[in-house]
Amino acid sequence: MSLLGSSFHERIAEIYFKDVFFSWPGAKKNVISKCNCSIDKPGLWMIIGKNGSGKSTFLKLINGILKPTSGNVKCLGNIGMVFQNPDHQILMPNCRSELLINISQKMSENDTNSKIDYVLNQVGLNGFENRPIHTLSGGQKQRLTIACALISDKNIILLDEPTALLDKTNQIKVIQTIKNLTKSKNKPVTALWITHRQEELSYADSIAEMKDGDLSGWKKSSKFKFK
Repeated sequence: MSLLGSSFHERIAEIYFKDVFFSWPGAKKNVISKCNCSIDKPGLWMIIGKNGSGKSTFLKLINGILKPTSGNVKCLGNIGMVFQNPDHQILMPNCRSELLINISQKMSENDTNSKIDYVLNQVGLNGFENRPIHTLSGGQKQRLTIACALISDKNIILLDEPTALLDKTNQIKVIQTIKNLTKSKNKPVTALWITHRQEELSYADSIAEMKDGDLSGWKKSSKFKFK
């Protein structure tokens, strides 16, 4: 059995939007307007758009935090979230304790230790098991939140501008971490990355632009132009 559990690869993650509208109660303007899109294979999918264009609302519809005003949203998979500020997600004093609270099933101590070692290795934090959280850089904290998603058997990771608070070095490390996870031969994840940074788009497998609640079709990074 995989260290990440059989549920991790029982099915390919899928996300579908069919004629989805969303507006806040009493508002005249839609935040999301007739959105039709699908994600049906692993990879690094990026959505770019200006502030207020509807990007974060789109993620909340996928995660079920919000319900569409009309239309249908279908998501098949185990969803994990990574936000801009990792300090809003990390609760425990060290890396091991943070990972432990995210393990979803009972297992032996040996299996638990193996699983912790495995996910830390996956995100480039080898040997960080007993590191206090306050000693981690912003990028290391962000990679720890990704490890927490992996250890809880998530195969869809939603990332809401996860590098917004990071310097260039940590920005690249976090992007490369996610890119590597999507290309894993045994357990590839589906990552949906929200950004407003054009320089990140070169890492994407597919890109779409959110503009005034309308999502353009997916395009390869080599064919995408942000206006």
